[in-house]
Amino acid sequence: MAATTTAGEAPKIVWNQPQQRFETEDKKAYLQYALRDGGRAMDIVHTFVPPSKRGLGLASHLCVSAFQHAKTNSMSVVPTCSYVSDTFLPRNPTWNSLLYSEDLKSHM
Repeated sequence: MAATTTAGEAPKIVWNQPQQRFETEDKKAYLQYALRDGGRAMDIVHTFVPPSKRGLGLASHLCVSAFQHAKTNSMSVVPTCSYVSDTFLPRNPTWNSLLYSEDLKSHM
């Protein structure tokens, strides 16, 4: 099976636990998170897609992988990253049920 992504095929997203990232196989696009509340909350702090890979929906695929991981592991999500809060969640409101209940941003 080829490692390249063809139109309509979802890219393979890898969980890099030691670096607290979800990333593409080539490691060029990634979502960075930090664990909060004793590991019960995943704070998504940053998503990055290089200019050469933008427009392919990679940031959304990274978010879906992170949210699926949180759901599978009974974790809530803190959407600190502006892409997650301003773009991904409005387009994918079904994930709102996983959001962390306390407003951590009010302390920033």
